[in-house]
Amino acid sequence: MSAALTWKPLACALAVAGLNGGGLAHAAEPDTWGIGAVLDVAHTSRALALGQREKGLQLGHSDVSAAGPLGRALEARFTVAAHAHDGKVEAELEEAYVQTRGLPAGLQVRAGRFPSQIGYLNEQHPHADDFVERPLLYRAFLGGHWFDDGVRLNWTAPTPFYLRTGLEIYNGKQLVQEAVSARSPGAITLSAKLGDDWGRSNSWQMGAAWLHNRREADSEHDHGGAAGHDHVHDHAHAHGAAFSGRNTVLLDAAWKWAPNGNNRERQLKVVGEWARVSGINRYARSSDTHEAHSLMAVWRWAAPWETGVRLDWLTARSPHGDHFHNVRLREQSLMVAYKPTHAQTLRLQFTGQSGAKGLEGAAKRSVQLHYVLSFGAHGAHSF
Repeated sequence: MSAALTWKPLACALAVAGLNGGGLAHAAEPDTWGIGAVLDVAHTSRALALGQREKGLQLGHSDVSAAGPLGRALEARFTVAAHAHDGKVEAELEEAYVQTRGLPAGLQVRAGRFPSQIGYLNEQHPHADDFVERPLLYRAFLGGHWFDDGVRLNWTAPTPFYLRTGLEIYNGKQLVQEAVSARSPGAITLSAKLGDDWGRSNSWQMGAAWLHNRREADSEHDHGGAAGHDHVHDHAHAHGAAFSGRNTVLLDAAWKWAPNGNNRERQLKVVGEWARVSGINRYARSSDTHEAHSLMAVWRWAAPWETGVRLDWLTARSPHGDHFHNVRLREQSLMVAYKPTHAQTLRLQFTGQSGAKGLEGAAKRSVQLHYVLSFGAHGAHSF
């Protein structure tokens, strides 16, 4: 049997387990609780603008999780995450939700605190990413990893290909913490994922999402706001979007190639993402928008070895009351990763930032050495 993570067997397995949208992995014992932990540490030669890792040896996105059934109809997950910030270790409740198991007609309901399923990466924990830092798109528009308190309704269509649509309603306080005006609910998302296989060696996925944010950021407290009129200041590990707005549109596409479906030995993964944010605040014109692009390719050329490259672009309008300043940044990342076991990753990454305007702390060059070690049970991997 091949080891490829292709869409048809993956979608069937997820539908049977009731785990569509990044649920719980209990392949061996589906009716027992599992506990897992992840240690994430990295040494960074220089912090990146809008980055989420500080200079030196620091604790990254490490967590402890517990997941399992609540009777025959429900299951739950709880995750406490910790990271270093200003020389201290900060912990927070990242996930605490209950979701249905086996509802008819392909439906699933989730309630509690959980990450949004918009975009290609957001629902995935950052320590499972292919690069040390998330793309600029996520760091600028979603605070890196946007989780919030709310409810979700998903529907998986009974089609020969994978088709999932979803509605999420959140309070939005994790996205925009300091608001000059707010309505309830604070944020609403609509999303769709479509995927399938091409023969034995190829699989693909496309996604589209819309985020409607009903909390207008206070520019005097927003991460992209008026710490100074000339530059947006960097806030490593700051929660919430650095550049927010009323409406965000996200598109993503991913393609994977593995010879004869055996992705353990070789696999090429290519992912592209684009996002635009409009309605920055009450003073914004239609031309005042934020936009970001990301393109990455990761090549597994032997069982334990991967190398990858990623290119990011960001343009934004930093609000200062009733006027705006231009923000621009480009980022280029090159990494090589050694994965001796499924539970370990050792990654060396070189990142450069260029074309910076309106941002403080842009790193011309940064070198990061990253180590991830997993223990016990952990959540299912996304496509």
